[in-house]
Amino acid sequence: MRRNHPLPRGVLHRLTHQSQVLAGNPLGDPTERELHVWTPPGWEAGEQLPLIVDLTGYWGCGLGHTNWRPYGENVPERLDRLAHEGMPRAVVAFPDCFTKLYGNQYLNSAGSGRYADYLREEIVPTVEAKFNCGGAGRRGVFGKSSGGYGAAYHGLNYSDFWSAIAINSGDMGFDALYIPTLYEDLEALRKHDYSIEKYIRHVESQPKLKDKDRMVLMDLGQCAFYDPDPTQFRNMRLPIDPHTGELIAERWNNWLKHDPVVMFDTLGENLRKLKLIYMDCGNHDQFRIHYGMRRFSRKLTAAGISHTYEEYEDDHSDVDYRMDIFIPALAKALS
Repeated sequence: MRRNHPLPRGVLHRLTHQSQVLAGNPLGDPTERELHVWTPPGWEAGEQLPLIVDLTGYWGCGLGHTNWRPYGENVPERLDRLAHEGMPRAVVAFPDCFTKLYGNQYLNSAGSGRYADYLREEIVPTVEAKFNCGGAGRRGVFGKSSGGYGAAYHGLNYSDFWSAIAINSGDMGFDALYIPTLYEDLEALRKHDYSIEKYIRHVESQPKLKDKDRMVLMDLGQCAFYDPDPTQFRNMRLPIDPHTGELIAERWNNWLKHDPVVMFDTLGENLRKLKLIYMDCGNHDQFRIHYGMRRFSRKLTAAGISHTYEEYEDDHSDVDYRMDIFIPALAKALS
């Protein structure tokens, strides 16, 4: 069932990709994964369209964005509608970057694997070769939440590869985002002798995952992305003393080095190369991400780097409708 049957329909291609980059990854995650690619209605390989890559938020992967939705649109259906409404034509890829940490931040980490390289060295070249799309100056990336973090991270670090980014409620402003929840994480760990391994094994043994545990697992996963310790269970160690609640300076500084607001101070000039920097966020995001987004935008403004930042009346949840704004903007910038 589709929300709007009469619309011209693009094609969702379901590929299988065998990764070399992820071989031997520290979590033992699979190297063979599905890769979904949407081409617009009437697509022909001779068009040489731009390529846009979708990075999902934590607890998600590309396959979730292409799955049928009982109410509303999945992303391919949304793209069909946007194309019908006049969005410039583009190819859109939906990679699977899920991990045993229950999500991804789309960077290279000794705690998770080389996912930045996976995207740039394997996924994008595979899609470009098969669908005759993208190429220098015609690659864009977007994402929400952790996916928004990925878009910001890739823009800061790989502006010679990507040409446009869209950040929807992207993880940044780590002090506002993570410090309050770290204390909640300690309370969850308390019942398990403050052991991450005991806690996770307990949660994974239960028949039902509670929303609160979902949030704790997400925070713990960040430990392996930002400050991995290969001697610990799934490479995770907390940046906070479990008994006193004090931040451990060395550990926390390793997290901050990955905060886009902090990274901007050394890498911000790279963003000047991009054709489009689009950012938006709900004005009462429950994870307090709007504070980090405002800081990032302020630094862009101070540096004289062209960008768009919009806040809207909403929080962090169920804001896919914002794609109606930034996906066409990406397609236009890259066309």
